[in-house]
Amino acid sequence: RFPKISFLKVIFVQRPQGHFTPLPEPTVVMSEGWHCLHIYYRVNQAALLAIAPPDRAHGRAEVIEILNPQGDYVPARMQVSVVSGHRADLGLMLMDADPLKIDAVVQRLRASHLGTVLEPTYSFVSITEVSEYVPTPEQYAERLQREGTSADSPAFQAKLNAYRQRLPAMNQQRLYPDFPPFPVMTFYPMNKARHPLANWYDEPFSVRGALMAEHATSGIKFAGRVSQLITASTGFDDWEWGVTLWSRMPEYVKEIVYTMRFDKASARYAEFGPFYVSYIMSAREALEHLRV
Repeated sequence: RFPKISFLKVIFVQRPQGHFTPLPEPTVVMSEGWHCLHIYYRVNQAALLAIAPPDRAHGRAEVIEILNPQGDYVPARMQVSVVSGHRADLGLMLMDADPLKIDAVVQRLRASHLGTVLEPTYSFVSITEVSEYVPTPEQYAERLQREGTSADSPAFQAKLNAYRQRLPAMNQQRLYPDFPPFPVMTFYPMNKARHPLANWYDEPFSVRGALMAEHATSGIKFAGRVSQLITASTGFDDWEWGVTLWSRMPEYVKEIVYTMRFDKASARYAEFGPFYVSYIMSAREALEHLRV
């Protein structure tokens, strides 16, 4: 028999000069921000017709309950939409600090009476973040001066103070977003190019920051018409970012994407994946629309 060996739960990392910093406990829960999942389903009509009508009705009720969850497994955010086009019928967007709460919804759908009817066709895994290109107040002050606003002017102080006041709320929305009350949603993944003649990652941070500032200025013009969320997927999926757009009207989606493609950050360095356009509904409305 060997004696029991107890292991310390706290791991230390040695820093220069003999200092040690404790690492946090291992966990799947985000320390800041949320996990995010976009997942799209196609309705398998043959599988639907193979289910007896009473079981089909039970399955509908079951799916509606799953997509209107209650209890401990409820994700912090969940949105249901009907997808336009042939690639999918039903779209879900789920967000939570715990990825297993998100996956619990997916697994409950799979195990439901309509589990063979709702076939996943595409998914995208990402996390929320505050981008490195979001300027600090000091960087914003430097930008104002580069744009010609004197540091001694009342306008400079007014703009800087306003930015300081709204920055915490903006970062909170980036990390823990509320879904806007808009009926149209578009999702697409994207990368920054690594071509020999257009490699985003070869550019110095100052250049990348200036290009992203121009890009953000283009997007601000659509305030009130389009709401945007950028989630990070480096290390989580095949693309580097996921872009979710909610719009007040369908044509605003085309307008903002077209307008921002002329910015150098996009025109020279952006690579886009598939676009999924969908329309927000309740779970009950979505199933009725899809004739499920």
